[in-house]
Amino acid sequence: MKYIGAHVSAGGGVENAPLNAKEIGAKAFALFTKNQKQWNASPLTSKSIEAFKKNCSDNGFHSEMILPHDGYLINLGHPEVEGLTKSRNAFVDEMERCEQLGLKMLNFHPGSHLNIISPSECLSRIAGSINIALERTNGVTAVIENTAGQGTNMGYTFEQIAEIISQVEDKTRVGVCIDTCHTFTAGYDLRSKDVFNQTFAKFSEIIGWHYLKAIHLNDSKKELATRVDRHHNIGQGFIGMETFEVLMNDNHFDNMPIILETPDDNLWAQEISLLYSLVK
Repeated sequence: MKYIGAHVSAGGGVENAPLNAKEIGAKAFALFTKNQKQWNASPLTSKSIEAFKKNCSDNGFHSEMILPHDGYLINLGHPEVEGLTKSRNAFVDEMERCEQLGLKMLNFHPGSHLNIISPSECLSRIAGSINIALERTNGVTAVIENTAGQGTNMGYTFEQIAEIISQVEDKTRVGVCIDTCHTFTAGYDLRSKDVFNQTFAKFSEIIGWHYLKAIHLNDSKKELATRVDRHHNIGQGFIGMETFEVLMNDNHFDNMPIILETPDDNLWAQEISLLYSLVK
């Protein structure tokens, strides 16, 4: 079964996120558990935590179908000690917030070398950051999101993600979220059933299906292999509708959160309905 949703607002408190997801007909959702553009945030209150859990339960959202995203300031591969320490502490805090909310995953962008250290050293720092977070928390899987490769961002090839995973000590608590826009602009074609299957055959060979925990489902405003991260609404970009029809009919993507991050949130309910209509 497919569980489609979107990255919804948690404005006014995390407890509002499941309500916002329900309004658009979602069966899954993503959220930020704190302000994504700030380092620090007030601790979650017991009232907010209980309200979040109740609203999830009342509206049929299981923890396995909720994909929180960490803050944008975090760089787990930061080349400098101060930035790395700050990022690692913030990431642990994000993992702890997921624990408090009863969530099973935290999605994150791997990190950037900033042209100061080598890509291989950056990948090792990312893995080291994950190891620290897993040691200091319980029950939450660190879910690496592939990137478009914009700037000095790492994680835009399957090989880079596999290298990070190879250096993670507890492989039962690491996974991958594939973003279709990022995949496409990183250079992996998805535009027909044949090339879609070829790309995910590479994913299976290099990373492994068992590590796939979630999908970010986005079209792209930029063309193949441009390494620019610009999401578009479903069927309106360079990826096109065939990709989404193929994915909706592929059992590999059952029973995981499939999250829209398309730019026009007014279309989310319509896009969710459209995606379900593609199931044959």
